[in-house]
Amino acid sequence: MASVSISDQPLFVEDALRAVTHPGVGGSVVFVGTVRDHDTGREVAGLTYSAHPSALQLMQQVLDEVAAGFPQVHLAVTHRVGDLTIGDLAVVVAAGAAHRSEAFQAASALIDRVKAEVPIWKHQRFADGTEEWVGSLPVSQE
Repeated sequence: MASVSISDQPLFVEDALRAVTHPGVGGSVVFVGTVRDHDTGREVAGLTYSAHPSALQLMQQVLDEVAAGFPQVHLAVTHRVGDLTIGDLAVVVAAGAAHRSEAFQAASALIDRVKAEVPIWKHQRFADGTEEWVGSLPVSQE
């Protein structure tokens, strides 16, 4: 069982937990990435996430590959796009397994790979009027 989505609507932890709930699950782990008020010593005023058209397909591929390494773990990941403010949930990853160890390992592997491989870009706006793009991954032209 797996769930992958990209949404321009607010994210809810309960949705991710529901996606990994199963009678065989004895332990669930949730990672929540939240928009913070600072980055590299600067005050963040807000940000926008943008996703390449291939992002959902690539996120599904990443989840499938992580799931193959943890066949008894139920996984879910959702990432927000659009304008976000301080405190908004940007990404939610959940893993449910018979035992906590597998759930922790799978959740960690999934968020690490999503951040490294899925073309979702963050455009930060700072209180001082400056801005920057973060996580600008190149997109394969294959």
